[in-house]
Order: sequence, then C-alpha cells, then structure tokens
Amino acid sequence: MIKTRMMNNWGCGALIFLTLSCMINVESVRPLEAMHLNDHHGKRWGVLVAGSSGYENYRHQADVCHAYQVLKKGGLNDENIIVFMYDDIAFHASNPTPGVIINKPRGDDVYYGVPKDYTGDDVNVDNFYAVLLGNKSALTGGSGKVVDSGPNDSIFLYYVDHGSSGILGMPNGEYVYAKDLINVLKKKHAAKTYKSMVIYVEACESGSIFEGLLPKNINIYATTASNAVENSWAAYCPRDHPSVPSEYETCLGDLYSISWLEDSDKHDLSKETLEQQYEVVRRRTGFDNLQYSSHVMKYGNASRGNDLVSSYIGTNPANDNYTFLHDSSSPPTPARLVSPRDADLLHFWQKYHNAPAGSHDKLEAKKRLMDEISYRKHVEYSINHIGMLLFGNSNSSSILLDTVRPPGQPLVDDWDCFKMLVTTYEKYCGSLSKYGMKYTRAIANMCNVGVTMEKMAAVSIQTCSN
Repeated sequence: MIKTRMMNNWGCGALIFLTLSCMINVESVRPLEAMHLNDHHGKRWGVLVAGSSGYENYRHQADVCHAYQVLKKGGLNDENIIVFMYDDIAFHASNPTPGVIINKPRGDDVYYGVPKDYTGDDVNVDNFYAVLLGNKSALTGGSGKVVDSGPNDSIFLYYVDHGSSGILGMPNGEYVYAKDLINVLKKKHAAKTYKSMVIYVEACESGSIFEGLLPKNINIYATTASNAVENSWAAYCPRDHPSVPSEYETCLGDLYSISWLEDSDKHDLSKETLEQQYEVVRRRTGFDNLQYSSHVMKYGNASRGNDLVSSYIGTNPANDNYTFLHDSSSPPTPARLVSPRDADLLHFWQKYHNAPAGSHDKLEAKKRLMDEISYRKHVEYSINHIGMLLFGNSNSSSILLDTVRPPGQPLVDDWDCFKMLVTTYEKYCGSLSKYGMKYTRAIANMCNVGVTMEKMAAVSIQTCSN
C-alpha cells in the first residue's frame, strides 16, 4: 500500500490522494440590478475542444461531450457546433461501459450524438485556428466544418485540457501559445465576423492565456478555471464522495467545468447572465479556508457579463420553470480534488491496485506507473540541471518558477523566444509532457533575462545527450 500526504505538488513517485472532508454549500448569487436582456438575431456558434488523449484524461472528453449536450438541448444546430476530441475514450479497453461516457457518478451518457468533427490526428492547433477563422482552405482532415460566422453572430469557445504558463495542450503537434491564440482572436475581430464572443478555459494556470494580452475592445468575455499561477482541479475522482464507480479508475470531470455545466443543466439560461454563472462557478471552485481551490478569473470586455447565457449556448426548454432567480444553488463540491498534473498517476495506481495479483494487467499497470515516475524524474533533473548551467545555482529552476510578474502583465515579452526555447528543450530532452508543462514559467523567465536559443540548445545538449 502506498502511503500519501497532501501537498500542492506531488514529489516524484508520491501518489497523493487529496481528501477534503467537508462539503461546500454554494451561497445564492444575487441577480445583477441591470441585466442586459439582449435579443439574439444572429446565429449561435459553439467550438468545443478537448486537447488531450488517453484514458487517464477521460475527464476532458467527458467535459466536452457534456458541453455538446448542453448546447444541443439549448437549441444550437449541429452545423453550428464544432467538436474537437481525440475520440479514444468511449471504446477504450478500460472503459467499463463501451460506447458510453459519463461526466459524474451514475451520470447520463454524454457521448451519444456528439459530432465527430475533428478526431485523432486532426485535433491540432492548425485546424483549431482555421476553424475559428472560418478558413476551410487551411484545414487538413476532419469534417470541414468551420465557424462561418457573420457580423451579428455570437461565438462560444470552450477549451479543456492540461495547461501551464502561456500554453494549452494539444494531443498532436504544437501547443496553443497564448500570444498566437490572441492574434487569431484579433484577426477574427478585424474581419467583423462576430458580434460577441465568450470563452471558457479549463486548464492549470489558464489565466496566463489572457493576462495582459486580451484586449477589452474586441467584444470578447473570457473566464478561466484558475489565475495565471495556480492549478485547476480534477473532480469526481476514484474514492471520492459522491462515490465514483470503482471500475472507472479515473477522474470523470474537472471542477470548473462541472460547475458551469451542472449550473447550465439546471437553470433557465434565458434568465441567467454570464456574470451570475461566473459567480456560481467562482464560489463552487474557490471555496474558502481550503488549500485545494483556485481563483476563477474573467478577462476582456466585462460589460458582456450582463449578457444572458442563452445568447451563447441557448437554454433547455425543460428548465423553463427552474430559473436562476428562483433557485441559484449549486451541487456540493466533490470531497476529493486532484491536481490535473497528477490525475494520471492516480489512474495508473488505481489500475495497479485493482488488478489481480500476478496478472498481466497488474504488471502492465505497474510498468506504466513506473515509466511515468521515471519520466517525471527526468524532466525535473533536466530543468534543474539546465538552470544550474545557465545561472550557476542549483535552485535556479525554483527561483525562476517563483518569479511572477505583477497582475496585468503578460508572462513574457518575447513570445518568439519563449516558443523557441520550449521547442529547443523538447528537441534535445524530449516532450515536457503534461507534468513537465509546469516548468514553462521557468522557461519564459529565461527569455525575460536574455537566454538565447543558441545558449538553450548548448545546455540542453549537455544535459540530455546521455
């Protein structure tokens, strides 16, 4: 039996079960005095992105499938909902209910009917940007659907994956870099192909995607699961309460995501504003006096918070008599929250723990667990050693990680430098992986103090050539 202890980040090889004993009741949120009851005359568009693959990341595709069901029940047509998901979960050998995906314990199937627009290798940054810009000629594979929007249309973008300072993950190819995404959004605005846009992002350090970067004058309202320096949290995990069926062996959702999704399932969204939903999610996610919470943030054009949620994702007619104004409560926060960087370790441990003694499954689960631990040790060693070679201080990587710019400033001044240093590290030392992504702040700070690509290459080769 592996003993555990709580900490913000697991040490190499430690399997941390984040057990929070108290259940949180979310306070009622008062309605805004001035609600923008805007009539919707254009089309509603939804872009839903799960940027990971692998059964250990089950929750990301479950969140996106659930989001599709919300938009579909809200009245959006499939031709206006574009889904990116690797699609390797529903029929994965580890899925105890083949062809079914759930987003909470004993929840409904959220996989049914989900469009397979961009799956497998087609889930990549180039297709993502092409879809947002409505550029069919830039697509490679997939259904060919793009956001072919006009000046009176609204766009809802939901992105869920692993993240870190300045980047969001993708299962194939390059990361989504914050500056590149912002440039795409600016280009979309300059083309006058939307009236307003709402963006929800579920990822660690997701505030860094917009901090100091998203203009207030391009009619975009964005919220994120965390600020620029902290984790978001996986939820509905093994050994949680309410109980997750033991056969799933993985987390079923993410806290920020289930908060807005379950709120949307319950209420008449034609009577709830974006600001009100933000408050519900903020209170459920950022509960007081507990270590494992995050600060849900908002960026961009704050006045769009007065818009009705239904202006972007519609509303389920079945909720007509269950309005936000009459009942603004939320379900309790799950008792055990897990850092997304460590949810895969929890999954591998559960598989190892549950497999019969001496079986092939147990040996395979142990190998995957030990391989993950070994790779984490490699990433930690290489980043620390590179920092020591660059700055002559064995604690330099910690110092670089602890260097945080004041609120309102972007992560890095030279984004081309940042991208080149990340690419250079991965060329010689291997993928950062979802765990190693936590070191991108250190790499950004290397740029901020003048480390060049040539210098990064030299120390990466010296560190990782063996």
